[in-house]
Amino acid sequence: MAKIKIITDSTCDLTKELLEKYDITVIPLYVNFKETSFKDGVTIDTSLLYQKVEEYQMLPKTAAITIVDFMTVFSQYIKEDYDIIYTGISKALSSTYNNAVIAANEIDPDRISVIDSMNLSTGIGLNLLRIAKLRDEGKNLAEITEDITNYRLKVKCQFAIPTLDYLYKGGRCSGLTNLVGKVFKIKPIIEVRNGKMSVGPKPRGKMINALNTLLEMIKKDLNNLELENVFVTHSLNYEDASYLETELKKFLPSEVKLYNTCAGCVISSHCGKGTIGILYVVK
Repeated sequence: MAKIKIITDSTCDLTKELLEKYDITVIPLYVNFKETSFKDGVTIDTSLLYQKVEEYQMLPKTAAITIVDFMTVFSQYIKEDYDIIYTGISKALSSTYNNAVIAANEIDPDRISVIDSMNLSTGIGLNLLRIAKLRDEGKNLAEITEDITNYRLKVKCQFAIPTLDYLYKGGRCSGLTNLVGKVFKIKPIIEVRNGKMSVGPKPRGKMINALNTLLEMIKKDLNNLELENVFVTHSLNYEDASYLETELKKFLPSEVKLYNTCAGCVISSHCGKGTIGILYVVK
């Protein structure tokens, strides 16, 4: 039986404990302030990111993993006689996926499977936990690839944003939208569907209204919920994460594993401090 190595990128937002438990290797994306470049999760974390935003009075530019970075890691594990499965940030959101494909084709396309997660943050993480489960059950590269190609479409990712400033400054929403959001105190729910971000419900007022909207969204899917893993993922919003975790425990089946994780620098750069989401899988 061939050994299988699972590789992802730093946008997966899994905890170090989960990455170590399931032997998942992470390749970092880049976070750049002017001429200074950092590696997400390696030379910069989310707390330092926001310090740098204040220091530079600007948002960073994020950059994809390079082809050379991928080739370096892929070749290492191929030499160690692993087959490789890689999944990371949606190809609709970053050129990271395309760079991984190019690198895989250069190294050994028959032994490296590159899968578009069609997601971000712990939406990727949910795919990774599924891959690890299949690997540990003894499934081969082709079997895992086929399974995840279907499974990824069942992942639901939605998160509330306390301010539109980061999306606006990053060019992901218009100035008018940002102004309207401030005037009406809108806390939009951003949904990731088919690999792309779109605006869902638009709760107004205090952040608690957005949190309760997130809870109502998963409640509607409760009868169709995969009884495996649910994530609360946030950008340094521990108070609201605790609230969501407490409320979820009131109605989630006992067999569901509930995780609380912090978003990394790339996700935080685009969405901003306080962003928080609930991520899960439906049948």
